[in-house]
Amino acid sequence: MIELRHLEKKYNRTTPLKDVNAVIKDGDVISVIGPSGTGKSTLIRCINLLEEPTGGQILLDGENITAPGYDVTMARRRMGMVFQSFNLFGHLTVIENIMQAQIDILKKSKQEAYDLGIKLLDRVGLAGRELQYPEQLSGGQKQRVAIARTLAMDPDVILLDEPTSALDPTMVGEVQAVIRDLAESGKTMMIVTHEMNFARAIANRVFFMDEGGIYEEGTPDEIFDNPKKENTRKFIQKLKIFETVIDSKQYDFISFGAELDSYLFRNDVMPGDKYRIRLAMEELVQQILLPKYEKPQISVRIEYSLKEHECQILVTYAGEKFDINDTENELSLTMLKNTSKDIEYSYNSDEEEPNCVEIWIRHQD
Repeated sequence: MIELRHLEKKYNRTTPLKDVNAVIKDGDVISVIGPSGTGKSTLIRCINLLEEPTGGQILLDGENITAPGYDVTMARRRMGMVFQSFNLFGHLTVIENIMQAQIDILKKSKQEAYDLGIKLLDRVGLAGRELQYPEQLSGGQKQRVAIARTLAMDPDVILLDEPTSALDPTMVGEVQAVIRDLAESGKTMMIVTHEMNFARAIANRVFFMDEGGIYEEGTPDEIFDNPKKENTRKFIQKLKIFETVIDSKQYDFISFGAELDSYLFRNDVMPGDKYRIRLAMEELVQQILLPKYEKPQISVRIEYSLKEHECQILVTYAGEKFDINDTENELSLTMLKNTSKDIEYSYNSDEEEPNCVEIWIRHQD
């Protein structure tokens, strides 16, 4: 359906897209992932011609839509766009937001546009909200209206630019559920997202973007479980690893807790596992290790396996040899053991942080 040939986009001081080549087939659901600033949003905005490419070609069913003189509106009718900021008209009701483009561009009657709008609101779980205004809706509800508005145009392709990034975490799931329903219906879609679990679950193909193009592509299993290129491996691994260094008794544990919660949320860690990981950190670091050392130097590394739902915690620390099993804080040690299926302590005097504790968190379905 869509072919990208040597696509390029330059700005004054940067070139986010240097040489992008890809074929998007009918029915493909493609997740576009990668570090910030690698041209993910620029790519789909170029495909929809919201950004004018500075080189290369975009072919839609064999027709070069980047050719001089091409009627851009013809391409945009076939490619719907869902933005992270919703882009709803605040002075219009929900149903009016969905009707307007149908009437202005598709030349439908008001009744036809209204009937389809009501049907689509029901599809995205917003039946009965048609007379409300955007300001009366939550962020998740606004995004679902935006999706319904896009569907009303009956596009061949739907492009979604970080559709959940502006939402409160509690609202992400409701939007993802609607997008999953669209994917299962066979609609061709390209989704830029930073939600890796979602990217993996919804797509049949994944584009990892880096170095000015599609650095690696493959199935979700290939990209997330067995990436072939170094930058992809680093990116995927980083998402699964949480690291920090605690070097003071006045360390900001509130910030630490917030960052740990964010890591656990991104990796879709199950509630029971989240509790045990947090508890293990509190008992080991705050209750056992910090009281032991006047000038602590503690490195924490948490690795969570999305596939196996297993968590390994590696804690190394400087100072005299101290096996946590010898702590006088028996209560904290008991609680730590109750959260874990195995704990190992080792000491290597050649290391800067010679004490090492490895913990495997106990998982329960």
